[in-house]
Amino acid sequence: VLQFLGKTECHFINGTEKVTFVDRYFYNRFEFMRFDSDVGRYEGFTPFGECNARQANSDPDWMENRRTAVDWYCRHNYRVFAPFSVERR
Repeated sequence: VLQFLGKTECHFINGTEKVTFVDRYFYNRFEFMRFDSDVGRYEGFTPFGECNARQANSDPDWMENRRTAVDWYCRHNYRVFAPFSVERR
């Protein structure tokens, strides 16, 4: 069985004061590529991931979309996430 998984995460520190957007890609349970908004580019962890990271990093429109995801994806959806994660006791 071959598995592919793409996972998008938002990490909130102090509410929306410090937010990190992480876009991760897995193949057969092994992470092969990741975008971290703190780093600002894709990183590959396997030869396949390095090839895909180079391709993604060379597309200026795609990279602008990923770099601005902190605002349009994470901060925008914070009020949806907060009741289930931050305010949960």
